[in-house]
Amino acid sequence: MSILDNLAKAAKDFFIDDEHSPVPAGAAPLPISAAPAFAPGAPAVTQPEQRHLDHIASLLAGDGHDFAAYTKMVRSMAGSGMAGPLLYQTAFNAFAALTGQDLPALLASAEQLTDTLAADRTRVQQRHREKLGEAPTPAGPPSTIVELLTQEQQLQTDVAELSQQLSDKSQLLQTTQQQLQAERQRASAALASYELAHAAALGELHAHRQAAQSFLSGAASLNPSMR
Repeated sequence: MSILDNLAKAAKDFFIDDEHSPVPAGAAPLPISAAPAFAPGAPAVTQPEQRHLDHIASLLAGDGHDFAAYTKMVRSMAGSGMAGPLLYQTAFNAFAALTGQDLPALLASAEQLTDTLAADRTRVQQRHREKLGEAPTPAGPPSTIVELLTQEQQLQTDVAELSQQLSDKSQLLQTTQQQLQAERQRASAALASYELAHAAALGELHAHRQAAQSFLSGAASLNPSMR
């Protein structure tokens, strides 16, 4: 396939490319082993849930003039055999021609996407703490886990004060604790899944950004028109 054919295909794929296209060589996402560690006893999660992948994808969905769109074009061109500096430079030239964006604006967009992912992770982690009862819920009803924690504490008090009902109360306590453990595991699994999806997206973003900055900044210093 000629370079002109590659460019034409990339420009077309820029608008219709599958969001799950493979990452080009040299710009792999953060490996699972590098994802943040979780608390002991947390359920093992090796693949993020689709809802978390969809959520991350929605955070990175822009207007076609940002770094996410540029990386989409990079993936498309990589699929036709391009790699390294030629891949990122050619993708940038095509991206700039389509969008009118320059290199500083492109890298600023990458930083903005990084900030978006960081802010979303902070929000999700705060909500997770609220669900576990480790932080107060600012508004709305308490989470299921918080309700179960309160119920557990009340039942423990009932068992201590009402010894004649010890058998019935103990059984109810055991059931409540089982429900609490199940809810904790589900909440921990959901956070672990989100963290995997977040780490993979952030790793890919950083890899593309570093490659773009490395490959394009040097070229920009030699080509004033890219500044």
